[in-house]
Amino acid sequence: MGFVYNGINSKNMKIKAKLTRWQASPALRNSYEVVPGKAGVADFGCDSSERIITISCNVYPQKSFADLVSVLDSIAEWLNPMNGLKQLVLEDIPDRYFYARLTEQVDCERLLRTAGAFELKFICPDPHAYALIDEQFTISSVGAHEIKRLTGNADSEPVYQLKGIISSSSSTYISITTNGEELRVFGALAADEVLVIDSGLVTAKITDANGNTLRNGLAGLDELNFPILHKGENEITVSVAGATFSELKIMAKSRWR
Repeated sequence: MGFVYNGINSKNMKIKAKLTRWQASPALRNSYEVVPGKAGVADFGCDSSERIITISCNVYPQKSFADLVSVLDSIAEWLNPMNGLKQLVLEDIPDRYFYARLTEQVDCERLLRTAGAFELKFICPDPHAYALIDEQFTISSVGAHEIKRLTGNADSEPVYQLKGIISSSSSTYISITTNGEELRVFGALAADEVLVIDSGLVTAKITDANGNTLRNGLAGLDELNFPILHKGENEITVSVAGATFSELKIMAKSRWR
């Protein structure tokens, strides 16, 4: 097995890599509270914590110890955690990626004079894996629509791209209801502009046709009610009041728990 980090394959860095363990699900953050006079604890649910991915690596035998150190220097530059989170793809699971960085020092054990072994421990603050090839949906008319997410095993935080014409009047809007939760969009929005609503980043912006940001879009939302898509069937209803609806593109941002 190999892996790709920040677009570079581990094989190109002269190392052989394999997964030695796998978190079937990330660690949990449990919320308990002791209630005086009551046995046990009150359970207020749980949430996912960070994910840890551990990869065992071997450096191919080099011509000299100096060459081995040179390989390790290149690896240290490649995986420098000071550069922040980067995309990590494991070749054993090629349909998804994680956002990860190193979380511990890397100690290389010399197996031979010119070869060595070490472990890489990556932390993923967001424990989800995301689809490399994702589902996209397009809605081009008002009314009720059903879309079906097939990828992943968890609710997703999609990106909506809305096109239409909305004046600056407070009585003019486009309403998008996702699984019973309404997001009402007020103006102004011109025909050549796109309102981009990102549930994962909890933000909105208005761009031109080329994707260049023109202004903040949060002021045009009636409430900060960002949509969530379930695995399987989802119902999306589009309605308008004094506005013109052109198109709604949905990037599912499908993910695995």
